[in-house]
Amino acid sequence: MTSSFEFNTYPARLSDAERDKALQVLRDGVAMGRLSHDTFIRRMELALAARRSDELVALTADLPQENRLARLVFGTVEAVSGFTVRLRRAWQAERLPKLLLPHPGHGHPLRIGRDPASGLRLNHETVSRVHAELSRQGGMWVLRDLGSTNGTTVNGRRVIGAAVVREGDQVSFGHMAFRLSTE
Repeated sequence: MTSSFEFNTYPARLSDAERDKALQVLRDGVAMGRLSHDTFIRRMELALAARRSDELVALTADLPQENRLARLVFGTVEAVSGFTVRLRRAWQAERLPKLLLPHPGHGHPLRIGRDPASGLRLNHETVSRVHAELSRQGGMWVLRDLGSTNGTTVNGRRVIGAAVVREGDQVSFGHMAFRLSTE
């Protein structure tokens, strides 16, 4: 009795290292101006969906591989610029006036705005009459923008709807900025 086995050799699954290397080549291509943003996004999607090494090779064939000098330069610039941003924020945070979070047992939201009935009245032209609201929900502090004209931000990011905040966060209402504190 003869038995025949059919051997199928499926290509090995791509390793995360292979995929990461291809994605790094694509990132370098964007940083060096060799790929547009749209091309980068499309190729990145294809790289993440690739099943074989030759698919990754095709995505990066027109880009220089292993450009260590460019990677070193861009990595250094990225690190330095990130450091200066963190340094500036830390320096500003210490100079900002503190905004004391209400006692957690305080059941009512704190209204913030120019309106005299606000719990925190900010008399500044960039602050709306009814600007924002700070409340305690599920053990967390939630800051909600109430449709203000000049916006509410948390750590430099605009609040769309609501955002969870905590002690040490930098918040601003229009051009009025504060650092949240419990003491």
